[in-house]
Amino acid sequence: MGHKIFVSYKYADSDVKNISGHYYPEDTVRTYVDKLADYISETSEHIYKGEDDGEDLSKLSDDTIWEKLKDRIYDSTLTIVMISPGMRETWKADRDQWIPWEISYSLKEVSRKNRNGRMVSSFSNAMLAIVLPDKQGSYSYYTYDNACCTSKCTTLKTDILFKILRSNMFNIKEPDSNVCSNNSKIYHGDSSYITSVKWENFIKDPESYIQKAYDIQSKIEQYDITKEV
Repeated sequence: MGHKIFVSYKYADSDVKNISGHYYPEDTVRTYVDKLADYISETSEHIYKGEDDGEDLSKLSDDTIWEKLKDRIYDSTLTIVMISPGMRETWKADRDQWIPWEISYSLKEVSRKNRNGRMVSSFSNAMLAIVLPDKQGSYSYYTYDNACCTSKCTTLKTDILFKILRSNMFNIKEPDSNVCSNNSKIYHGDSSYITSVKWENFIKDPESYIQKAYDIQSKIEQYDITKEV
């Protein structure tokens, strides 16, 4: 069964690996989104719901932002967030950038009238973060393999993310975790409502990661969900 998928991303971020084979103009995150949209439209039953980028939010009210987002996000059931080196403009407040608002409204339960005039409520979307490689093909700006305690693990640099994004990671209410001798904490299992996957792994088997997001959504009550920007 197909799902409606909304994609949140920084359109013009060009600090990503070239995958098109064309070096002018530079590839941007949009290049990856186009690849994802092609997969959704050509090889799956899912429906891609596009997103616009670049409009200044600083002078818009919350109500105006919601009006712009509700038709794009309301009937989607999965939101994919593209993590890229330049996704967050650190000199701007989170409230003045699109991605945090798109995550917020993806997670909220919203009621609105359908075509028959009846009130219908949406559910919190399933969520998935896809990590894109930088220009050198590296993911280390955000994630890298590490040695935790006596085993291997993966480290995420969640401090580079928008607050609402990192707040919904490692947010399971009853974590399966332990503390190493150096006081670092490691988590086991599905500890995050928004899980992260490298692009190179996702594109090899998109359906498994999409389904994983829905599996986690089915257990949403086990997570402390942050819905506000």
